[in-house]
Amino acid sequence: MNSTTSRQGVRPVGSGRRTFGVEEEFLLVDPGTGQPAPVAEQALRRRSNRQGFVAGPVLTPEVQQEQLEVVSPVCTTLQEMAGAIREGRGLADEAARSVGTRAVALATSPVAVTPTPVPQPRFLEMAARFGLTFREQLTCGFHVHVGVDSGAEGVAVLDRIRVWLPVLLALSANSPFWQGDNSGYASFRYQAYGRWPTSGPCRRFGSERAYRNHVQSLLAAGVLVDEGMVYFDARLSRHHPTVEVRIADVCLEPEHATTIAALVRALTERAVQEWRAGTPAPHRSDTHLRLAAWHASRSGVGGNLLHPVLNTPCPAVEAVEALLAHVRPVLAGSGDDEQVALGISQILTAGTGSCRQLETMANSQSLAAVVADAVERTQGTSTATQSRSPRCKTPD
Repeated sequence: MNSTTSRQGVRPVGSGRRTFGVEEEFLLVDPGTGQPAPVAEQALRRRSNRQGFVAGPVLTPEVQQEQLEVVSPVCTTLQEMAGAIREGRGLADEAARSVGTRAVALATSPVAVTPTPVPQPRFLEMAARFGLTFREQLTCGFHVHVGVDSGAEGVAVLDRIRVWLPVLLALSANSPFWQGDNSGYASFRYQAYGRWPTSGPCRRFGSERAYRNHVQSLLAAGVLVDEGMVYFDARLSRHHPTVEVRIADVCLEPEHATTIAALVRALTERAVQEWRAGTPAPHRSDTHLRLAAWHASRSGVGGNLLHPVLNTPCPAVEAVEALLAHVRPVLAGSGDDEQVALGISQILTAGTGSCRQLETMANSQSLAAVVADAVERTQGTSTATQSRSPRCKTPD
């Protein structure tokens, strides 16, 4: 949602491997109560932003005072990405600690909250125009940028990855609570974010010109404040030659985030290979993709999803296995296949962040305990074990 210029994902000329980068959004919470605290501006003032250091992560404000965003550096290897994610989370928590809070990777707040807007002109205009939708919008996403060589290549990627994006949402699901209640969704963030007029999946475009014309037609309708409000599940970056995949929740575990980033890069490369080979983009209506994303938001990995190829209900593991099979040749070529397969296995075995939150709530009956546990897992420092919980399963 932030209009800050992203600097990641730019592909250097002559690079043999696509570069990528991520944006992670975090809540700032009171460590005792778990209550989100409106201290983002204070935290940014107290913490040197390191904006001029391109090698490290950068902190930026988001739309609400209860959250911060971390923008990663450009990465080439999965090892670099894993390190950047951990470093960025440490940086966010250091800034949060400076004002008596903690940074936590929760896509929605388990504890009820009334958000406080950052007093920037763009956000104030959004607040005036969108009312309650804006006022209640305290959600944290995970955005992955992957370098592309041209706008035409980028649109070819968008057209070909769209059927796979709901599986990424299921794997990242980390928002079962909303305003103090169990929402019944693995990712209620996706439901809340769906209130925005341009959110969700979009149609196949077929060309860069068609994509640009579509975006301009949306702006011409006079509803959006600016092009930054084109909140497609995946879009072209306005400022850099990247595809930006925005569907995922911020992941509770840093290892989960690394796995999702690797999958997005592999999906991008596989799509480009298909485009260059003349393989047409899959036929799937945006309405069917909305159904698939709804399934993923509802169930995560604890129920059925729509199969990304067959478009029929199937156990989540089958949809995930189809995704992994689709990108395995690319992952093998980059040497990332074993690490990504392990990351997926861990998510399917132990569950997503949503599963962990529900399990902690079942054991403690305390939303504050849910947040406290998530604080430790955000940094990857928790030694507590996580088992697959029946509470992670949802009716289909």
